[in-house]
Amino acid sequence: MPSRTEHELLQIAGREVAISNPRKVLFVERGYTKLDLVRYYLAVADGALHAAGGRPNVLVRYPNGIHGEFFYQKRAPESRPDWVEVVSLSFPSGRSAEEVVPRDAATLAWMANLACLELHPHPVRADDLDHPDELRVDLDPVPGVTWDQIREVARVVRATLTDFGLVGWPKTSGSRGIHVYVRIERRWRFNEVRRAALAFAREVERRAPTLATSKWWKEERHGVFLDYNQNAKDRTIAAAYSVRPRPDARVSAPVLWDEIDTCDPADFTLETMPSRFARVGNLHAAMDAEPCSVDRLLELSARHERDGLADAPWPPHYKKQPDEPARVQPSRRRIPKVPLIEIARAQKKDDALAGFERWKARHPEAAAHLAPADVLVDAMRGRFHTWTRIRLNLQHVPVDERPAQEALDPDDGPADWSGVNSEGWRLRRPSRARKES
Repeated sequence: MPSRTEHELLQIAGREVAISNPRKVLFVERGYTKLDLVRYYLAVADGALHAAGGRPNVLVRYPNGIHGEFFYQKRAPESRPDWVEVVSLSFPSGRSAEEVVPRDAATLAWMANLACLELHPHPVRADDLDHPDELRVDLDPVPGVTWDQIREVARVVRATLTDFGLVGWPKTSGSRGIHVYVRIERRWRFNEVRRAALAFAREVERRAPTLATSKWWKEERHGVFLDYNQNAKDRTIAAAYSVRPRPDARVSAPVLWDEIDTCDPADFTLETMPSRFARVGNLHAAMDAEPCSVDRLLELSARHERDGLADAPWPPHYKKQPDEPARVQPSRRRIPKVPLIEIARAQKKDDALAGFERWKARHPEAAAHLAPADVLVDAMRGRFHTWTRIRLNLQHVPVDERPAQEALDPDDGPADWSGVNSEGWRLRRPSRARKES
């Protein structure tokens, strides 16, 4: 029986790409369709391939649009054109998978047809999976931080890079933050690059202690967090020109350093970026001509160690490292540093937030003292799925007004493994808490 599914065939540099359900709306607020997404990536293909091409990519798929369920897919689909390149990548867990390596505009269109809004490349080339050629500086603001403060931290980042002989290439994250790429020589392994990134984050924090932080635990953060762990093996961030799952279809836009002082991240969208790209081209085009050395950052890291400042916590699913401090949240230590309570666990973020609203109704006096950064909304990830936890830092609440720990409302943490599909992937609700950078 013939399929009733609508298709549109595109001829792209001699390759035929079938777009299924081309009129399927992915961005309800703006009415942008899957075909609009394909056409966007064709319009910026040279820039997108410079950012993500030649690298293994995780597929982040939104088959029902940005408000539907999404999932991460490391393994390339078995039913793919023979011209889609893959490479086998091993992970810290010991597992491995063949990931997609885009090389041309046709592959970008094929990925967009899978409803891959974002490009999520690893910081390595397909021909050498052990030696990153990018150091990634991720400026991740805590709730309540303004764009002006992020700009201030970006200025400190630029000056610090210069002082260490590094050339930074900034871009908006497409959400609330800024990413800065540093092209580096392929001489160091992941652990060394991560250690260099940690030393850099601590140096920025030293120069701007009221604006920036390198603290891994959310309850200890303030201002703008420099996420050094984005340089750990198997971590990816949205590449330049990626479309982000936001109602305005915002994109991650390469910018000049001087533009950071005047631009608004909302200026760069699926609709506006093609004309900007046609006008200014790829602002990161010269990045490959200036590979840098992280030797001076590794020297700084060694100095930190001699001074008693050793490694910092790794992400939760990584093997415990020999010189890593205790991987225990400050609030769970025997003598907690901060007065923290947990109020909700839920499979869906909206349900957890509803529980937070009920808590505020029960404790209006305490709620009035909370700052935005005191509300810790955590996307908790297992192997297949994510759930949401909400905790409150009561540091700004007078001691005699601090509510005690209560029964969680709701208390709906992960209790089963249902919903996992045949390829080992579980659909998940989109959550802004997963990464607002």
